[in-house]
Amino acid sequence: MGSLFGTDGVRGIANLDLTAELAFKLGRAGSYILAQQNPAGRPRILVGKDTRISGDMLESALLAGICSTGADVLTAGIVPTPAVAYLTEKYQANCGIVISASHNPVEDNGIKFFGPAGYKLPDEIEHKIEELVQHGTEGLSRPQGPDVGRVYSVEAANQSYLQHLCSCCVGNMDLQGMTVVLDCANGAAYHVAPELWQRLGARVISIGDKPNGININDRCGSTHTEPLKKAVLHYHADLGIAYDGDADRCIAIDEKGNELDGDHIMLICALDMRRQKLLKPASVVATVMSNIGFEIALRRENVRVDSCKVGDRYVLEKMVETGALLGGEQSGHIIFKQYANTGDGLLTSIKLVEVMQRTGLSLSELGRKWRNILNYWSMRIENKEAVLSHDLVQAALADAETRLGNGANWC
Repeated sequence: MGSLFGTDGVRGIANLDLTAELAFKLGRAGSYILAQQNPAGRPRILVGKDTRISGDMLESALLAGICSTGADVLTAGIVPTPAVAYLTEKYQANCGIVISASHNPVEDNGIKFFGPAGYKLPDEIEHKIEELVQHGTEGLSRPQGPDVGRVYSVEAANQSYLQHLCSCCVGNMDLQGMTVVLDCANGAAYHVAPELWQRLGARVISIGDKPNGININDRCGSTHTEPLKKAVLHYHADLGIAYDGDADRCIAIDEKGNELDGDHIMLICALDMRRQKLLKPASVVATVMSNIGFEIALRRENVRVDSCKVGDRYVLEKMVETGALLGGEQSGHIIFKQYANTGDGLLTSIKLVEVMQRTGLSLSELGRKWRNILNYWSMRIENKEAVLSHDLVQAALADAETRLGNGANWC
């Protein structure tokens, strides 16, 4: 068996690579290892999932494995991945587990662990879980009678998460008169996202909000934005927001149908935080996949960009190391460290609209200043990380940046 854990948990084709048997073993191994990390009291593990059809099968096996070690389970049902991270900390669970393959097609699924503070597990803990799975969990203790784990349903999971998101809004956020189109990717945000924006006062038009177990991410969501662009223009909306299957990322569409990816959104939010003197230190974390123009644009505003490997877990590690309050990926995974320890598409989208409200500018006006520089440096290539790390490419980039200076004449 090869390495189980990738950059975002254990993933594969459900019922082929990621089987019920593997989910059972992950439940046993994970609950055992994490109980050792937090030995006080009876272990509790919070579990959530997205809308894909294989979620029920994997959840049942995972819960059986957890309970077989004597740990209890709190089931949150269908909730966004960032909700699992938040609820794990709120309910003081030993860990959180989300069953999701994010933006991947329906045949894929995944199992991802969060630590008790809502952080993704460090590599060394994942390695221990993986080692135990590979060597077999049969030798672990099997409690009997009252010591067998139980399953409890967290009925208010989505409502607790909604309250948390609303508490992250700065000031009295009232979106009366604003029209927002939401593409929920037929995924975990299909109910909670429209309710959030309605609570904030916006007129909400939802698409991709009718999951049937097999249509998650199917020509919708953050990786397929054409339907959202058409809806924004058709309804003369102020903006559109596309989430992915587990709602930990988002892509924005302005009122003219232009797409704003994670680099655009981070740039807008970083500079707004800078103007408010909230970006302390004056730094942002991005991955090697980010647009080179992103760094040039921030540098001319005296904001440093620290780079890291692809994966929001590595973004967070670099943020903790540097003290940065904002970091993310071009794909739309963005972490606002003041409010969350993982990427959160819903949080990101309301923070973007806060900037619109604070400045009185439309989304196209906010994005226009930086569109030229980001579009100029936009390259669509395979294996971008390997290409950009090549010595000759690095030398050419350094020379180009020296020649361009701070890019003062781009806009």
